[in-house]
Amino acid sequence: MRAYERLIRYAKVHTASSEDLSRTPTTDRQFDLSRMLGEEMRGMGLQDVYEDEHAYVYGVLPATPGCETLPCIGLIAHIDTIPDFSGENVKPQLHPDFNGEDLPLGESGRVLSARQFKHLPELRGQTLITTDGTTVLGADDKAGVAEAMTAVERLMEDKLPHGRVALCFTPDEEVGHGAGLLDLERLGAAYAYTVDGGALEEINFETFNAAAAHWEVKGFNVHPGSAKNTLINANLVAMEINAMLPAGDVPEKTVNYEGFFHLTDMQGCVEKASLDYIIRDHDAAIFAQRKRTMRHIEKLINEKYGAGTAVLTVREQYRNMAEVMEKNMDIVERAERAIVKAGLTPKRVPIRGGTDGSQLSFRGLPCPNLGTGGYGFHGPYEHITAENMDKAVEILLNVLVPET
Repeated sequence: MRAYERLIRYAKVHTASSEDLSRTPTTDRQFDLSRMLGEEMRGMGLQDVYEDEHAYVYGVLPATPGCETLPCIGLIAHIDTIPDFSGENVKPQLHPDFNGEDLPLGESGRVLSARQFKHLPELRGQTLITTDGTTVLGADDKAGVAEAMTAVERLMEDKLPHGRVALCFTPDEEVGHGAGLLDLERLGAAYAYTVDGGALEEINFETFNAAAAHWEVKGFNVHPGSAKNTLINANLVAMEINAMLPAGDVPEKTVNYEGFFHLTDMQGCVEKASLDYIIRDHDAAIFAQRKRTMRHIEKLINEKYGAGTAVLTVREQYRNMAEVMEKNMDIVERAERAIVKAGLTPKRVPIRGGTDGSQLSFRGLPCPNLGTGGYGFHGPYEHITAENMDKAVEILLNVLVPET
């Protein structure tokens, strides 16, 4: 079976996670794909297949004779899709022999545009897979799941030599919970790769340092006719808080290693308001300064309007995995050789985000990230090609088969 055929089957299973719950999985529907994958692994003949109570699913391909002493390599991908755009009733659309030009997405009125996605002409002649414009496709990261499953199947079918290979597919990566309950002892890998990236030639081992910031703003509401020197409008205080942040340090004005403050949600009335941000930076010292900036704003607001007007809560999310990977560059270099063997030129690209590998690396499992060949993740313009997925499988095979 080709990887894209698996993706189409997996994409139809609704697995969106939720920002509103702290349990794992955040949505019971993720069990549907976890159980499907468990059954598929058993049908393939994998060993030690196990679906746990948190929707993680594990499976093992034992080493071939003569390769038993090689280190066990893990392949990890996540089964959930983003919570803030529909992943229900996904209808994958196949476009054979894609012409590389603008493509209407079903009857949605949305268009996959070569002006916005400048790589589209490079996909000319391939079989493009898109949404119908009303949902995500789910290639983030069901493409990674499909590619890992297909690579393991190819190892078995083609009787290729390999050490022990450990698979794990995780829930809730999109809401930052995906690696927390992964059982490293059950996985048994010396190191692993998440298959959760974009372009095939890219390998990621640097992520943001990340935190979430939540502001509660308390106003003082009186009749506007007698409000002078008395009324405190929580909405305006919230706007003042945002105006005190650097205007250029936002996602839409930064790139590569440049960090940001990103306002993700705001609500309010005169009496109370709230603001939610994510704080990101690759540099640990600058990241710490960004958090101090927020605390300084809290201090200034409360000095101006009174104690308790603004209450800031900062929650740490993940750290830059480069701290770990700098001591494990041999596995990055192994992946780079696998990419070269597949006919591509590898690129080391920092992730402007995080992966399960961020947490896993700090838990003791070095875990860089490999590309799936997909683009436009986290929205209705998500797309990938069957041929890119085949190439991703080839790269994984090059990683798993012993080098000569």
